[in-house]
Amino acid sequence: MAQLRLSRLELQVMETMWQHGRLAIREIQEHLPKGKSLAYSTVQTMVYRLEAKGAVRRTRKISNAHMFEAVVSRQSVQRRLADEFLAIFGGARPVMAHLIETGQLTREDIQDAERVLRESEKDKP
Repeated sequence: MAQLRLSRLELQVMETMWQHGRLAIREIQEHLPKGKSLAYSTVQTMVYRLEAKGAVRRTRKISNAHMFEAVVSRQSVQRRLADEFLAIFGGARPVMAHLIETGQLTREDIQDAERVLRESEKDKP
């Protein structure tokens, strides 16, 4: 699949579907964060755009409501976003340096990253 580019609002809709599973548009609208009171037609437009992008699909119809489910995983979208983010900054080092300088990266975070790195190196032939 080509790189899936999602807007902030599309990501919120996807997050709702990842958390709650198969939903109708009205249910998606009800589950969106309370500060985001969006019109039904706006949510419907977002869902149809996500469907056109191949991120969600219609699974069935109950009465007049179509049910939709996520086709792409949260992990695949997060990985693509992280890759894009790191590409903007030229890799992980500048980002890590900033996180350390601002106190957002702790020793515990670094130890966890080292553990993940060791495990991934074991898995490589």
